[in-house]
Amino acid sequence: MLTVIGEALVDVVSRGGEAPRAHVGGSPMNVAVGLARLGQEVQFMGRYGQDEYGRQVVEHLRENGVQLPFEADERPTSVARATLDEHGSASYDFQLDWSLDVSPARIDELLADTELLHVGSIGAMLEPGAGVVRQALERAHRHALISYDPNCRPSIIPDSSEARARAEQTVAVSHVVKASDEDLLWLYPHRSVEDSARAWLAAGARLVVVTRGSLGPWALSRGTGEDGVSVPAAQVTVADTVGAGDSFMAALLSGLADREILGASAASSLEQLSAGEVTDLLRWAAAAAGVTVSRSGAQLPTREDLPPGG
Repeated sequence: MLTVIGEALVDVVSRGGEAPRAHVGGSPMNVAVGLARLGQEVQFMGRYGQDEYGRQVVEHLRENGVQLPFEADERPTSVARATLDEHGSASYDFQLDWSLDVSPARIDELLADTELLHVGSIGAMLEPGAGVVRQALERAHRHALISYDPNCRPSIIPDSSEARARAEQTVAVSHVVKASDEDLLWLYPHRSVEDSARAWLAAGARLVVVTRGSLGPWALSRGTGEDGVSVPAAQVTVADTVGAGDSFMAALLSGLADREILGASAASSLEQLSAGEVTDLLRWAAAAAGVTVSRSGAQLPTREDLPPGG
């Protein structure tokens, strides 16, 4: 079983003079859907309301085969209003309620069979829900592969020093970390993206991946050497970038699951990955992100959409 914990929300997307379009989203929820579409058994631990947006979230998750251990609650479903520029890049304004009413005993029960726990974005930084995420990390760290995507939102956590402290706390217990170059430059404006990735590897992560838009992803691990490895971005016509990083993350994790790099042995297995194996993972994840950016909204690919050999 793979588990994703974090926020679910509805993206209301506006571009120019077009009428706004509503898409179910939220970075962790997108990763859960992406994993399910790639054939993985996954549960999503998040909250959503009993309103119309909440019903859309539940329908979307169930249609994609994601398991839902929590029922809808009486609070409003979170909303992100995204505005796209002429290049398809999105800026966001959020109306959020990130909390999880769950006991430590229930967390233990839900994570007992988990071989991978993914956290990130708003869910790992915004209280009070971030406290539950930390509890889940503490409970799963010894028996599961831990993955993390900070996916920073300065409009929600504007204090970069606070965000940096929270990110470093999570990196220290994570095996796989994926961040965009924009994330790293906002968190660490006085050093290079490469040096920040090396610092995170030294802090405890076993594989650090940096997505760099049209430059393509770059990764660093013990097996890649200090210069890391990179692959080009997929060459596609961009509709928008909504969900691209989540699609990349889901494919990266699915590739690790396909290689049985899960559970208590994940740390040593990641350290044994060769530069060529990391390159193959990057290439497949970049292909997944390419499919998503070629579509409007966070429409993540299935295995049939991707080349063989993930």
